[in-house]
Amino acid sequence: MAIEYAVIAGGCFWCTEAVFKDVIGVESVESGYTGGARPNPTYEQVCSGATGHAEAIRIGFDPEQVSYGDLLDISFVTHDPTQLNRQGNDIGTQYRSAIFPANAEQEAEARAAIARAQADHDVPVVTTIEPLKEWYPAEDYHQDYWDGAGQRNGYCMAVIPPKLQKLRKSFANKVKS
Repeated sequence: MAIEYAVIAGGCFWCTEAVFKDVIGVESVESGYTGGARPNPTYEQVCSGATGHAEAIRIGFDPEQVSYGDLLDISFVTHDPTQLNRQGNDIGTQYRSAIFPANAEQEAEARAAIARAQADHDVPVVTTIEPLKEWYPAEDYHQDYWDGAGQRNGYCMAVIPPKLQKLRKSFANKVKS
């Protein structure tokens, strides 16, 4: 099995990580930072909005079980791609909706996924396609957040369950649990 990687941003990485950990064919989900200029940024620096980085996730997946296009479609259903530089109350470029393709094939898939998502919205999808830059894993306490501290975090309790419901409703055949 050859693992491939998808790097996407759709708001708070705690929330996007929780969704993708439940998808069949996903082998790993790592929260981190990419798309900016500052090397080795900290969470606080990224939250300031000054680094140019997005809170993103790096999904390791088995393309025999789930396609890159499916992962993008799941992303579009489980966040609002029409909000520019925000998701709900999370405001700033670090919360932008973005896809960071690793190669020309992924870039073509990203364009197709944006077109599919646009068909579901009557306002413009603002998701950007950005060059894949250096990946910086987030601090350890951000990894697997929903499985631990997230269960006691009011923000996560309000935001993540509806995302998981959308995943199960729209992609029932792709969900582990």
